[in-house]
Amino acid sequence: MPKTVSLRPRGAAGPDRPMASLVGLLSEWLPRQRWFAGRDRPVTDLAVLSTTELFPGCLHLLVDTGQGGVPAPGGTPPAGACYQLLLGVRKHLAPHLGRAFIGRVREGPLAGAALYDALHDPRSAALLLERLRRPGTAGPLHFEADPAVSVPGGLAPRLLTAEQSNSSLVYGDAYILKVFRRVEPGINPDLEVPGALAAQGCARVPAPVAWFRTTEPRPATLGVLQPFLPDAADGWTLALRALAAGDDFTTQAYELGQATADVHLALATAIPSAGSGENGHTVAAMTARLEAAARCVPALAPFVPGLRTAFGALDGHGAEPPAQRIHGDLHLGQVLRAGRDWFVIDFEGEPSRPLAERRSAQSPVRDVAGMLRSFDYAARQRRPWRPKWAHRCREAYCAGYAARAGWDPRHTHALLRAHETDRAVYEAVYEARHRPDWLPVPMAAIERLAVRGG
Repeated sequence: MPKTVSLRPRGAAGPDRPMASLVGLLSEWLPRQRWFAGRDRPVTDLAVLSTTELFPGCLHLLVDTGQGGVPAPGGTPPAGACYQLLLGVRKHLAPHLGRAFIGRVREGPLAGAALYDALHDPRSAALLLERLRRPGTAGPLHFEADPAVSVPGGLAPRLLTAEQSNSSLVYGDAYILKVFRRVEPGINPDLEVPGALAAQGCARVPAPVAWFRTTEPRPATLGVLQPFLPDAADGWTLALRALAAGDDFTTQAYELGQATADVHLALATAIPSAGSGENGHTVAAMTARLEAAARCVPALAPFVPGLRTAFGALDGHGAEPPAQRIHGDLHLGQVLRAGRDWFVIDFEGEPSRPLAERRSAQSPVRDVAGMLRSFDYAARQRRPWRPKWAHRCREAYCAGYAARAGWDPRHTHALLRAHETDRAVYEAVYEARHRPDWLPVPMAAIERLAVRGG
């Protein structure tokens, strides 16, 4: 059986903790990872919360990171964020694992060993799939599966390189395993929502076939295995191809609107909610995000009074459509097209927001607004910008949504404007901090929303 080592919590005395020798290496390595949300600030404190030997040469760790400084809105987690690591340990590191190298341990029980990210190791990735194929436990880790699905063994793994907030392994172009990097207590929406939709019979979302979770230090979801669509292309790639070729995208946008409505309708039944639409709390939260963003992005300041009116218009707004469970971070990169069908993926929501908020009932207009902003982003990828292309896509998407949902997002103008504004403010903060050259994209939308009202 895998050996689980009990570690004292943060602040425990004594230099002889089994994993103490790894703390320095991990503190330097973590901020350099694309999926580490606090890359702009150094790790000032790190505690190993749990460690489990999954199989010889591979350790599973949950670490708690502390970072100095004041978090900026829209992306940096608060101090004490928990991360999941799968670490390979070898005396001699094979050349093909050079890019996964973390460092060589200098002291303690692993002194002299090379430490690396085990998800880059085909052997470790293959053994991880075997764990999922044969449900069971490894210390606090629980591996579970849908008994109606038989996942074959021997599928060759490959690590995807495009993701940022998580890590994904594709097995034989048949299944994809998402390993959550930042871990929060509770069930992850990317397991909860697709599972509920599958039970509802919604074919727009690949259903989970296996998953793993932990019970220590608190119950949390760690990873989900789902069918992989090898011949699918994401909506962002397809939109850019259409723009480059000078092609229209309205048919695809209309069908994407239908797919979005299908998912929303299924979610309303699969996960019933007592939500009642927008309220003062939503207005206050949007306004607070705007004011915090203006402090971080000076270019926003002149537009703040106009943008506040977008949120203020929600006061007294009716409860139609009612709040429900939604995707939470919908854009062209979160949808796949295989043949003539659209599929929706990645139901985690915005990673910067607390898990409880991501699992709460919200207006479906928020998802619609996210997709409309994505059309705008695509149209502004190269000059000359193509605002008319984006406008046609927006109209077609909303028309497709209305055809399925029975109500038209364009008829909820105040609600749609508020959510588009909230999304554009989030984008402005993100671009200012990570991609300053892209800041004009959300700023163009902010000027439109503030000056012309939508």
